[in-house]
Amino acid sequence: MSKFLRASLLMLSLGVVMPAFAGLPSYDLELKDGALTPNTLEVKAGERFKLNLHNAGKSPVEFESQRLRQEKVLAPGAKSFVVIPPLKKGEYEFFDEFHLPDAKGKIIVQ
Repeated sequence: MSKFLRASLLMLSLGVVMPAFAGLPSYDLELKDGALTPNTLEVKAGERFKLNLHNAGKSPVEFESQRLRQEKVLAPGAKSFVVIPPLKKGEYEFFDEFHLPDAKGKIIVQ
C-alpha cells in the first residue's frame, strides 16, 4: 500500500475530511412554534449557500420550500441545515408546514 493511500485512509478514519459545504456563506433560521426568525433573508444571486435551521420550539417543525425543492423535519431543540444551490434573482418562499398559515418567510435573491 502506498504512503499516500495509507495517509488518506488514516485521515478518513480520524474524520479529517473537508465537507463540500465548508466555506459556504451561511444564514441562520430559527423556527419556534410557528414563528420564523428572521422571516426574510437576503442572499446574492448565483451563490450557493448553507441555511442553518434550529427548532427552538416545543413542537416539531418542517422547513419546506416547493420552489427550492427542500424540506427538513426537526424535533424540538434539533439543529440541522440545507444547502441551497445558486439561485437567480427573485423571491423564494419557505414555510413551516406544521404551523401554517402563519409560519411563512421568503428568501430575496439580489
